[in-house]
Formats: sequence, C-alpha cells, structure tokens
Amino acid sequence: MNIHRFASRFARSIGMSITSAAIALPTLAADRVTFYYPPFFEASISVDSLEVFADDGTIADELTFYARFVEPDQIEALRDILQRRFRVSAITVSQFTYTEIGEILLRQLGQVLRTESNQNGFYSLRAALLQAAARNPEGLTIIDLLRAFPVDTIRVDVRLGLDTAEELSSFFLRRDAIVAAIQQKAILEAAANPIDASALPDLRTPGRLRAQTLPLSFSTANRERAVAATLYLPEVRTNTPVEPAPVIVISHGIASDRTTFAYLAQHLASHGYVVALVEHPDTSARRFEQFFSGFDYPPDSLDLITRPLDITALLDELERRSQTNPSFQGRMDLDRVGVIGQSLGGYTVLALAGAQLNFPRIRQECVDPELRQLSFNLSILLQCRAIDLPSDVYNLQDDRVKAVLAINPIDSLLFGQEGMSQIQIPTMIVAGSEDIFAPPPEEQFHPFHWLTTDEKYLVVLGQGTHFSFLNTGRQRGVLPVPPDLIGPDPVEVQPYLKVLSTAFFNAYLNDNPTYLPYLSASYLHSIDQDPFSLSLVRELTEEQLNAVP
Repeated sequence: MNIHRFASRFARSIGMSITSAAIALPTLAADRVTFYYPPFFEASISVDSLEVFADDGTIADELTFYARFVEPDQIEALRDILQRRFRVSAITVSQFTYTEIGEILLRQLGQVLRTESNQNGFYSLRAALLQAAARNPEGLTIIDLLRAFPVDTIRVDVRLGLDTAEELSSFFLRRDAIVAAIQQKAILEAAANPIDASALPDLRTPGRLRAQTLPLSFSTANRERAVAATLYLPEVRTNTPVEPAPVIVISHGIASDRTTFAYLAQHLASHGYVVALVEHPDTSARRFEQFFSGFDYPPDSLDLITRPLDITALLDELERRSQTNPSFQGRMDLDRVGVIGQSLGGYTVLALAGAQLNFPRIRQECVDPELRQLSFNLSILLQCRAIDLPSDVYNLQDDRVKAVLAINPIDSLLFGQEGMSQIQIPTMIVAGSEDIFAPPPEEQFHPFHWLTTDEKYLVVLGQGTHFSFLNTGRQRGVLPVPPDLIGPDPVEVQPYLKVLSTAFFNAYLNDNPTYLPYLSASYLHSIDQDPFSLSLVRELTEEQLNAVP
C-alpha cells in the first residue's frame, strides 16, 4: 500500500470514526485514543489535544501530522461534532442501553471502539454513557464521554472502521441510485402523460364539512386495559339525506399517539369521511415516556399482534355503536374501510390488508444475533422481535378493509415476498428518500415490487425522512431525535399527504375514478416545492431495484 495514500486514509478515518461514534451512540475513550491499523500503523492522540481543538480550533503538535491529510471542511466538521451537545438523561441512557436493541447497537460500535486489551468496548461504552449523562445534565459532548471512559486508553480499529464506513457509504449510494432511477421514471411518466393541475380542485384545502370530535374507549380481548381513540364524525347538514360515510382508521408509529395525525384526520373528515385515530397502548408516547423515565418496560413482541387487533376491535366497537346508539345510526359504512399507518403503523395496516407474517424468513434472518449486528437497516432490530412470538399462526386480516396507505412501513423481514404478495386490495406505499430508520430500498421499494395487486402506487418524497409526515414539531416528541434527522420542516409536507390520502380513498373507497388523475406523476410533480419533491410510479423492475451507483 502507498504510504501517503494510507496516511491519508488513516487520518480521514479519525474523523469518520469519531463522527460514526457520535451518530450511533456518541462515545470514545479516556486520556488517550489509540488508532491502529495492523500491521501498518499505530498512533495515539491525547484527549487534551482533542479538547483544545474543540474549544478554540487550535491544532496541537500531535494533530498536525494528521491534519495535513484532511480537507479544511472535514477539520471543521470534526470540530463541530466534538462541540455538539447531545441532550439525553442518564435514566434514558440506562433504560435504552439495557434493552436488546441498545445492547446490539453498543456491541456493534464496540467492535470498532475497543478496550486496551483489544476486547469489544461494549461494557466500557455503556459505563461511559451512563457516567457522562449523569455528570452533564445540560447535555453531553464527545469530550465528556472521553473523560468518563473507565480505562486509560480506547483502541480504535481503523481497518474495521474503514470497512464499516465503506459498507455504509455503499449502502447509501445504492439507496440514492434506486431513488434516482425512480425519480427519472416518474419524470418520464409525467412528460408522457401530462395533467393540467389547474383544472382540478385543490385537495390540499379543507372540504366543506365540519366534524364533531368524540373520544372513544373500547375493550379488546387481547389487552388488559381499554384502548383509547378519537373519532371525527362529519356534520349532518339540515334537510340533507344522511348517507353512510366510509371509515378511515389511522395507526401511529412507535412513541407517537393519536394526536400525531390529527391534522390528517381533520382534513379527511372535512371531505366526508368518518376518521378514527387509535392509540396503541404498548407503543404510545405515554408508554415510552414512562419507559425512559424508568417506570415501565419496553414493548414486547406481542405488540406486533395486538396492534392490528386493536383496529379490528375498534371497527367492531363502531359497528356495535352504529346499531345501538341513535347518534351513530346510519352514519358509517363499515364495509368501506380504509387504513393509514406510519412506521410500525405501516406494518399494522399492511397486516390488516392481508399481508401474512413470514415466520420461515423471520427465523432464518433472526435466529443468529450476529446477523442482526451486520445490518445497517435499524428496523431489522424491531422486526426480529417477532422471533419471540409464541405461535406462528395468526390471521390479522380484516375483510372490512378495502384500501391501505402505508407511510415509511417496516415490513421486509416480517412479511417478505410471500407475505406481501397476499395483499389483494388497492395499496399505496409512501417512502422518504432520506429515511435511515426504515431504509426505502429494503422496507418500501422491494415490498412494493412484491405486491401483486393491480392497484398499487409508490410515492417517494425527495428529502423526506422517517419523521417528515409527523405532526410533532422540532421541539416535541418522546424520542431524542436530533433536528438533522428530522429534516426540513414537516409542516411543509402535510399538504402532500392530504392530497394523496383524499384522492386515493375517493378513488377506491368511494369508487370515484375522477380522482385518479391526482394519483399521477404529472400531478404530484406540479404541486411539489423545494426542498421536497414527489415522485410516483406504478411499477418497479428488477433493473431499477438493482440500480448501481
């Protein structure tokens, strides 16, 4: 290996290693950080030098050699990472790092950041996180973590770090290549079939109806406590015959609640739909607040079953009230039900639509914990909880569901091709191009390709993240998600989801084909605005899914 090229790669790896540690779970070492690349190189840098560099930008003598091989913008980026404070409580750190997912992530990071005796740094990393979070309630920095590390030196495996960085880079390059192929396909489709958007009513605006908001509480045989929901019931106009309206149920993701999509429920109700927002108790914001505060346990695998059953129980409750409560009689058509779900809610509604849990695939992929540690798809850690389910025979489909809209769903391992191919109703899958929690190629693009229903749509939100459609705001939310991962202001995305959902359900629940032009690449391209873009396709080929960067 050319020594200059190696030195350049090595110096760059310092920044990459520290940055990767900060992004995953920010931590490093104590008095010194030793970087080694056997048999070529081993060098050590003091934490004092890193701290001086972080404070005022001074590059100490021992850093001068490495700085020669790093671009100025990379040096500044490294300093920014070293200065950044991560606001997380000691209780939250303790709760998370003792979960199975937390342990897997720490062990994965510990393969690169090792102890003096060259052992996996898992235990030292966890101890450093706990101590640093306790000592710095205002927010901890990487330097704080370095000072809290329980040994004198942490060894950074540069070779493994570089390999991991290259694999991660390839992972994102492949994602971007597939997104680009989809966007190009949508552009060609829009040019070939232009739509005059000005001739269509603007579905981003509210409809003509007001809605009454009603709290609901209902029992289910699968839970010990009642499940809460909020019902949006469109007004009945005087001297107007009452016709039963289709029902739409919205399922939130992890650490959210029934207020997350209140903006969408209000909009759909104004267009004549009865909308129910269900709150899944085991994965709600309240449950996670209690968990991170040390007063509850994390959700278990049974929630993968109880979530779809919550919605079935809600539909049963609405049917009962329609028959016994005069205020509900004749108001709801429970043979025309649409479901919307985000993230784990996306899994939930796909299961209701007929997707079958694929236990052979789950067992094959999840039986070996080492396999889970090799994946950059963080949602696999959640999906692998299914291996602990007590039985492999579940019928989660609800025949009342006639159309499904899944946003950022996690489903690749849970359903696989065999499970997704069972869906036979109109399906729309919405993906965010920058989603790192449910990566689009694995969790949305391939599952879309596996669908066999003729009426299927894939929408890609350019610059969209896992949080772009959530009404939580930048300062709210239970999970400690940095603003950089939330992305551009989610409020700007809400009108897009209003259009997509209103047009989709008007077309397939109300059987009104005049709304199909809205579900086109041309129309969506006409309404998107920077920084976001909208691309819609009806098919994906193997060639497009295997796009090479």
